Amino acid sequence: MQNMDRMLSANEFQGEKDVQKSLRPRKFEDYIGQSSLKQKMSIFIEAAKRREESVDHILLYGPPGLGKTTLAGVIATEMGVNLKITSGPVLDKAGDLAAILTSLEENDILFIDEIHRLNTSVEEILYPAMEDKELDIIIGKGPSARSIRIELPEFTLIGATTRAGLLSSPLRDRFGVVHRMDYYDERELMDIILRGGRILGVEVKEEGAKEIALRSRGTPRIANRFLKRVRDYAEIRGDGIVNKKLSVEALSLLGVDSYGLDELDREILNSLIENYGGGPVGIETLSLMLGEDRKTLEEVYEPYLVKIGFLKRTHRGRVVTEKAYKHLETEGEK
Repeated sequence: MQNMDRMLSANEFQGEKDVQKSLRPRKFEDYIGQSSLKQKMSIFIEAAKRREESVDHILLYGPPGLGKTTLAGVIATEMGVNLKITSGPVLDKAGDLAAILTSLEENDILFIDEIHRLNTSVEEILYPAMEDKELDIIIGKGPSARSIRIELPEFTLIGATTRAGLLSSPLRDRFGVVHRMDYYDERELMDIILRGGRILGVEVKEEGAKEIALRSRGTPRIANRFLKRVRDYAEIRGDGIVNKKLSVEALSLLGVDSYGLDELDREILNSLIENYGGGPVGIETLSLMLGEDRKTLEEVYEPYLVKIGFLKRTHRGRVVTEKAYKHLETEGEK
């Protein structure tokens, strides 16, 4: 099983960054979905602007592909400040973070993706920076080492993570706003696809947008990726217009069915059915059977199958539901 080049992966593919960036909204009026978060942030931003202060530190968590980076860009635009983007794995040493913090200007926004992957020494520098806008740096080594304190400008840290449970309590407690990003509903995804079509210069029919939305797993990044693939198909096999028929044909060609399942999803379900009568099956057994590590199964493959009601997690193991049986039977008849 391979997830790296999987069409339904919510992670950003190498080479698609520029197109995804072009489809990102830059203001709240263009940002679709996450209505409760937008409403809260609009109030916080307006209040901060009136007081000429920075916005409170913000922690965004939830599955990948839901627009955490995009939202950070929108907040920066609405505040009229600069946005600097980095990620936890990149900040290997305390000096890496110190260099970024000292380059910030008043009320700038620092976005750290995968913030749960910061190492301890880097994380400890963040505490006084977030609370007191101060940076403690050790110069030299051994007996001659000395500490100097640098004052930082007011800034906002926006942290993003797919695994909020891995954040240390001291770090999590320093965020003034903590919000879970929700999956998008069908109508919201349709609006994102229709907007993407206008930006890409391709005509997208409502029914075409709906077919793409139904298969996009509630994730804008996947919806935008599918839109590009359906656009290509429509240009070669049709008249260039993304309608229902061409959307179904294109996504079926990619192995994505009406529930947004691909071959890997169906392999998991069929393996459970054929080898264990649908379960229950322990996660370790399932891991050995599929040749995939437990962590990847739990974090990448299972969540969507559980979300749509095709798989149940019980104390005895994983169980395939009646809903999944019916769907697989229907797909097998096609």
